[in-house]
Amino acid sequence: MITTVKKWGTSLAIRIPKVIAEELLIKNNATVELHTDNGTLLVKSVEMEYSLDSLLAEVTDENLHEETSTGKSVGRGNGNNNNCSGAR
Repeated sequence: MITTVKKWGTSLAIRIPKVIAEELLIKNNATVELHTDNGTLLVKSVEMEYSLDSLLAEVTDENLHEETSTGKSVGRGNGNNNNCSGAR
């Protein structure tokens, strides 16, 4: 498949055709790793690792949602017993 290199700011960009992106499970804003090997450009999908601190840093008043009810508590896990095993 042939595509065109375009200028993007001071860098160059290559558009990934939809069929290839779907095959490689690459989505918009995905992080990829670039390498060269004997004149060949290699693009590798990278799974990002997140920390709780970095995720919480993204929470704002605009994207914070209300508590979601999942229904009435059932079983022994009603929050009144500190013994997680259920043994007495």
